[in-house]
Formats: sequence, C-alpha cells, structure tokens
Amino acid sequence: MNADIYNGSMDIRYNEAGKFEETRFEKIHNVIFNTSQEASIAVAQEIANLIRRKIELNELCVLGLATGSSPIKVYEELVRMHEEEDLSFANVVTFNLDEYYPMDKSNVQSYHYFMQEHLFKYVDIRPENIHIPDGKIGAEVLNDYCVDYEMKIKSFGGIDFQLLGIGRTGHVGFNEPGSHLNSGTRKIILDHITRIDASPAFLGLENVPRSAITMGISTVKSAKRIVLLAWGGDKAEILRETIEGEISAQVPASYLQMHGNTTFILDQGAAAELTRVKTPWLVTSCLWNESLKLKAVVWLSELMNKSILKLTDKDYNNNGMSGLLTQEGTAYDLNIKMFNKIQHTITGWPGGKPHADDTHRPERANIPKKRVIIFSPHPDDDVISMGGTLDRLVAQGHDVHVAYQTSGNIAVSDKEALKFAEISKALSPDSTASQKVIDFLKEKTENDIDSPEARRLKGLIRRSESLAATRYLGLDDKNIHFLNLPFYETGTIKKNNLSQDDLDIMGRLIEQIKPHQIYAAGDLADPHGTHKVCLDALFETLEILKNKDYMNDCWVWLYRGAWQEWEPYQIEMAVPMSPDQVLKKRHAIFFHQSQKDGVMFQGDDSREFWVRVEDRNRLTAKKYNDLGLVDYAAMEAFKRHYF
Repeated sequence: MNADIYNGSMDIRYNEAGKFEETRFEKIHNVIFNTSQEASIAVAQEIANLIRRKIELNELCVLGLATGSSPIKVYEELVRMHEEEDLSFANVVTFNLDEYYPMDKSNVQSYHYFMQEHLFKYVDIRPENIHIPDGKIGAEVLNDYCVDYEMKIKSFGGIDFQLLGIGRTGHVGFNEPGSHLNSGTRKIILDHITRIDASPAFLGLENVPRSAITMGISTVKSAKRIVLLAWGGDKAEILRETIEGEISAQVPASYLQMHGNTTFILDQGAAAELTRVKTPWLVTSCLWNESLKLKAVVWLSELMNKSILKLTDKDYNNNGMSGLLTQEGTAYDLNIKMFNKIQHTITGWPGGKPHADDTHRPERANIPKKRVIIFSPHPDDDVISMGGTLDRLVAQGHDVHVAYQTSGNIAVSDKEALKFAEISKALSPDSTASQKVIDFLKEKTENDIDSPEARRLKGLIRRSESLAATRYLGLDDKNIHFLNLPFYETGTIKKNNLSQDDLDIMGRLIEQIKPHQIYAAGDLADPHGTHKVCLDALFETLEILKNKDYMNDCWVWLYRGAWQEWEPYQIEMAVPMSPDQVLKKRHAIFFHQSQKDGVMFQGDDSREFWVRVEDRNRLTAKKYNDLGLVDYAAMEAFKRHYF
C-alpha cells in the first residue's frame, strides 16, 4: 500500500492527462499524502511554479480560488514563499468560486474577509486583479452581475489553475446536488447539510445564510487545470462516490470525471473509503501483514453476516482473499488466530490488572497503581468519550488527572451566558462586572467578538460543569487541570496556530505528573477542528519529551468522541460497560448543562450528545458480538499511539 502514498516527487501528479487509472475502480486521478500539511505544501509549490512560468512568458496567471478549511495551509505556504522566496503575485489575477448571499464584505464570515485574512493582505497582488462575487449585489441586477462575472473570466483567457474543495453533499463551489453540467455563475439555495457544516463558523445554524452566489459546473470545468483538496474521514464516503461512482447531478463533483487534467489531493483519512485503501485485496495482490489480515477478516465477517469462526474457505476464495488462505493454510486456522486477536482487546481493567498474567491483555500489570492523564480538548470530551473508562480507572485506584485543554467558551450560547450573568447580578446587585456582560450580550451584533468578560463568564460556566461531573465520578478537584491553551482563546471560531506557549503548558503538566498512561482525543471528525489542534499539541509535546526517562513507561491511548468510533480492526483496547455504568456515564454527561438542548456544534446529528454516544457504545459492543464475541451492553474503544 505504500505505493499509493505520495512520495515527495511531483512527477506523480503529471501522468498523461486523461490516462491515469490507479485501479479499475477509479475514474479521477488522485494522490494520497500522509498528511494534509505535506499535501498543501506540494499544491502550493505547483501554483508557485505556474506563477513563475507565467512571469517568464510575460503573461498573466489566472487562478480560481476556494475558501473553507481545506486550502488554508496552501495559502499559508504561498504567503511563506512570497516572504522568504520572493514569489511575486504582481502578475496574478484571481477569481473566487463563491460567496454567501446576502453577505457584506466586512462580515467576518464573508469570503472577502477570508481571502484577505489568509492570503491577499500578505502578498503583492494588485487589488484590481482580485475578483470575488459580491454578496450585496441587488436582487434586481443579480442575473446580469453573474453573466458579467462569467465574461470577466473569459476576458482574461479563462482560468489557468482552479483550486477546489468538496462538501459532504459532493458540491464544488456551492454547486449543490441537482446542479446541471452546463450551469454558469448564479445564485443557488444551499443544501441543509452544507448549512450544518457551516454552522460552527456562524455560531449556530440559524445564522447561516440560505443562499449563495457560485461559479457553475461549466465555469469550473473550463479551467485548464483543476486540483481538488480533501482532508479527513468525514469526506471519505463522498470522495469514494465521486472518484469511483457514476457521473451524477446528485454528486456534482463527479462531473470532474469528464475533465482531462484534474487531480484530487487527499490525506489518508479522506482516502479511507477508496477501494484500493479500504479493501486492497479486491484490487491487487497484497503483502499480508497482521493488521491487514485483521482488517480483511473483520470486513469479510461483516460482508457475509457471519461470526469470524464461521467463515469458510469458500468465503475467502470468493471475495478476493485466496492469497491470504494460501499464506495461512486454512480458514479454520486463520479464523481462530484473528478471533483471539480481537478477544484479547477486551478488558475490564484499562489500567492493567494487578498480579495477573498480562501476556494477552492490552495493558501492563507490573505497575499496579498508574499515574494517568486524560487530555480532554473541550470540557466535556472526557465523560462523553470515555466516561465509563474514567470511572473504572478511578474505582480501581489509579492516580487519575483530567486536563481540559481549552476553555470551551465559544460553545456556550449568548442566551446561556446571559442567564448566568443575570443570576450573578441578582446575587450581587452592585457587581459592575456582571452588568458589563449583560450590557454587552444584549447589544452584541453578528460581527462582534465576545468581550474578555463574556469569554471569561462562558469559560467559568464550562469549568463549573466539568468540576461537577468529575466530582460525581470521584475525582478530587486538585486532580483537575484547566490548561486554557492560548491557541483557542480568540473569542471566535477561527483559532490561532499552535505556539510554543501551548506546547510549554502541555509539557509542564506531563513533567509534573510523569504519567504511565495518557488518554487523548483521536477524533478528527470534530466539525470545528479543535480536537485535531489539541492532538497535534500532544504529539509535538511528546516529541520534545520522548527522551525523558519517565517516558519509557508512558503509553498513549487515543479515544474518539461524539462524532465517530474506531472500527473493530483498529481497536487495541475495548472496555465493556454494564447497564449501570452506562447510566452513570449518562449522569456525568448531564452535568454539562450548557451543552444540552440545542448545543451550538451539533453537526448533522440531531440527537443530543448523551444519546448519540450511548448508541455508539452499544454499536461497538454489537459489532464485537456479531464477530462472535461476548455480548456486552456497551463498549468504549481505544487505539494505542506509538511515539
């Protein structure tokens, strides 16, 4: 499978146009990178090379640009090349794909604002060469305006390089399902899923515009070169449909199958559902390592709707896995081996069972009382994602610490904060601080960033809820740490980049506790991205500390949150829960009252967090049972990270 991963040479991108076919399943050229950071740098380099070639030819370079989270690192790298490598944008003309409608240019959610903040104000592009749809154009002249936008693109000879992202509906630009192949720039009604995905940036679905102006499919397809960026597992399914499915108006990005010079640039999460990644044995001969064997056997068990021990030679041979049987001997031998491997992940002792044989247990028994740090990106991820395991660790006598990496203040609604401010004012009528927050929240507009006082109140609400939950689970307040990492404290959905200050705060806590276990959120489907930044902060801190003596005894376990769960073949520790423990976990979650009944970052799942996590924990247990293992009420799952 390593051949599928981008190796650092841009030559892979330049297969003969239209001739690329990685597998018989794929209809669009795509390259998989190890990380989105590596991919973004490579794409930025291609853009820079094009700009420089155009300068040598004394020609304008016409770029079609995208917004959203996907291209941010590309723009950062272009800015770096401008500042450090003299990359000039003086010959660059840009046309942005879209803009919300109606939307004022000064609004912090506008794409005008986005492009200025991420690219334009840092480079030497001429203001008159920047073209972004006007979200305030009058409805009576909107159609003429859209035609003029098309004509303006044609007047520059068309787009040389079009950068795209992809939405979970399969949209490119804002061309939602149903968009026609020949569509041009126009006003469009946004799909509900698109609005849900945008809701974190707007601090609530009700604030997201219902319409947008977008370049059309025909406009996009007229570009000479198209590169589409996609990061993360939440895009994996729509990417499989786009790359491997039939061309369909219901998946607008699939129209790109008709373009002769398109490349999809993916990270491993986004590529996870492609046939060559998910089930490579259906594509070619495999080198069968242990993890691939387990993945294949679990897949076959689910496909055949049989427990592992009931799989037959015929099942393997009929589903592209005869090579595996040739290597292993018989289905009987392979089934027992894989069954035992999964069975050994189950433990009721997440900290290790003292004085027990740990040969086939996930954790060590030789350190009876472990020092444990549970890193929680937000002030409720600990109980939502691993509340049952946390309860077990405390009950079994380990020295458990919970570290909340961010204050979580932006997830507290203004209405909730106003309620607490008014209570505070009622208790202390002379409090000027409470009155200041009340006045601010009542006068706040959509462009206002929370005042320091409002952010502090919202942070205190989350802090008090966290302490109530951890006390309920038996933890002393001295074992609770509120890190308030600086990257988060901006007052808006847009966060700062990680800094040394963030790493120092993380490092000091690890140095102080010298943990035997670290638990951290590996849930990268989090819709507002904080989980990924918090995980990056941990990984970078571990890299700094890894040569310390105490780190030799430190194991890192990754949990997932309310958005997804590890698949059975990925799980290395599964902690079962009884019905009573499920109920106790639910009650711990209930202490986070500000996140109940209309939480701001709900995603596209209308269930409350406690409901969705209980369903997820039950589903994990059911999957284990379907594989032929013991039937538990629920399970929490973990994957070990090696550093």
